[in-house]
Amino acid sequence: NVPEDQADKLLLASWGLPKAVLDKYHSLGVVQMFEWQAECLMLGQVLEGKNLVYSAPTSAGKTLVAELLILKRVLETHKKALLILPFVSVAKEKKCYLQ
Repeated sequence: NVPEDQADKLLLASWGLPKAVLDKYHSLGVVQMFEWQAECLMLGQVLEGKNLVYSAPTSAGKTLVAELLILKRVLETHKKALLILPFVSVAKEKKCYLQ
């Protein structure tokens, strides 16, 4: 569980993302995360590039965790990222979405 003093970590706005990124998420109805998603982002040194392995059912929100980790790393380090997706249709959707 997310400690009470870090409850603001459930809000996407608390993760230092640019306004344009936040606006895009908000336009899609994504304003805050589930507790387990915030917990993933707060684990160890995940935000500094350490590995994270997590599992959740289909449509539980795994992609949001991956997107936030990728976006933060790309924006902070100015390096490229490689996102591997299982289907061409999903890859095309994410390409449009992330642009």
